[in-house]
Amino acid sequence: MADNQAGAQAGERQFVIQKIYTKDVSFETPHSPEVFRMEWRPEVNLNLTSETKQLDPVTYEVVLSVTVTAKLGEKTAYLCEVLEAGIFTLAGFPEEEIKPMLGAYCPNTIYPFAREVIADLVQKGGFPPLFLAPINFDALYAQQIQQLDAQVAAGAAGGPDETPAH
Repeated sequence: MADNQAGAQAGERQFVIQKIYTKDVSFETPHSPEVFRMEWRPEVNLNLTSETKQLDPVTYEVVLSVTVTAKLGEKTAYLCEVLEAGIFTLAGFPEEEIKPMLGAYCPNTIYPFAREVIADLVQKGGFPPLFLAPINFDALYAQQIQQLDAQVAAGAAGGPDETPAH
């Protein structure tokens, strides 16, 4: 009976958040103090990327890079960049499920921590609070897969035979 339980446990799916941490932070106010004297109607630009690194057969580091730039006209009020990372164990999952988990579920888990770091930095930098909206990483991942599939289809129509992994 103990052997059956051990076998069932060995084949079970396991998702574990081992750690979430801030890997790198940058906050710049290149036009202070002038921007503090200007009317505060910024144009805010958000840029997101994520990278995955396999640490061992079932452990991955996912790094979410979030860059926020606030401009008043041509002047950059602030530039805030946060690399928020997580170490995740994904055991017992088939390969076709691991990729969406690393591309969508893990960034979705990390993003609230990055938002908090950015909100703190912006306020401590002397600016009004910045509340970043939630992001649907599932939709972003699906869009990325569609773009890759379209590139593969375009390549098959006349380009070299390369198939990117999704």
